[in-house]
Amino acid sequence: MKVLITGGGGFLGSHLARRLLGRGDNVTVLGRSTYPQFDKSIHCVQVDICDRDALTRALKGQEVVFHMVAIPSIWGDYNDFYQTDVVGTNNVIAACRAQSVKKLIHTSSPSVIFGQEDLEGVDESVPYPKAYLCHYPKTKAMAEQQVIQANGSMLATVCLRPHLIWGPGDPHLVPRLIERARRKKLLRVGSGTNRVDMVYIDNAVEAHVQACDRLGLEGDVAGNCYFVSDGKPVVLWDWITDVLKKLDLPPVERSVSFKTATLLGALLEGIYGLLRVKKEPPMTRFLAAQLATSHYFNISRARKDFGYSPVVSSEEGMDRLVKYFIRQEG
Repeated sequence: MKVLITGGGGFLGSHLARRLLGRGDNVTVLGRSTYPQFDKSIHCVQVDICDRDALTRALKGQEVVFHMVAIPSIWGDYNDFYQTDVVGTNNVIAACRAQSVKKLIHTSSPSVIFGQEDLEGVDESVPYPKAYLCHYPKTKAMAEQQVIQANGSMLATVCLRPHLIWGPGDPHLVPRLIERARRKKLLRVGSGTNRVDMVYIDNAVEAHVQACDRLGLEGDVAGNCYFVSDGKPVVLWDWITDVLKKLDLPPVERSVSFKTATLLGALLEGIYGLLRVKKEPPMTRFLAAQLATSHYFNISRARKDFGYSPVVSSEEGMDRLVKYFIRQEG
């Protein structure tokens, strides 16, 4: 099978590329950069997804497209998010149609349904909120809707919503926790009892592979969205405490209420926005809500429709993560 991955140089994309290559697929990675981490077995194409003509040429002969391009941030100019998520996704859909691509698997996010309240065991029937706390979930939701609406007689589409992808090599979640813990800048937000879903990198990859294999013009998968997780929510601040303890890092000793963190986030957003500061504020309303509220999801639909089941347990994932960072430090 000929497969192209947009954003394939990222954490999830690179793992997916190697997984597909390992089972015998012909894999192409597309992005704005070059990716020296891949050997010659994986073809790399340097294209901006906002360039529709170049993108269309790059998709020639492909059977499946995994669309994973995204801005990995919760802060920035709205137009940047819009161009990447909305315009870029529209270009991917148009290119798929122009080149008769059979399947489009889009990596979305559970944040597309997150407003500011707890989400406890909810399924895919939960509607999009009326307002968002930052640009990332808003434009991701717009992109997701485009992909679902594009499902039809010539192109089968599906959207996956993996939550907090973690594991060895993660460039965002755990490194950020470690960096703040070392500087003793890590604050617990809220009561510390909120539960969240996470998904180990191998589990996220397997969900994409399984959804792709079950996706067709007919069947239960086409035109749907699916939550993907490790199948068991964790108490967020207990999980963070465990990571820090296993890595022999300073524990979280200070806390702030959800209300105070939200007010601080709103203030910092206003100041950073007024001064046009590109660096992400240390606290935002969205970050405060993510750190203080519960958000975990019912994955029974993914289990039923494409047989999803985590291949790595949370315990095994934690063991691999700790060994990875110990090796890095060594």
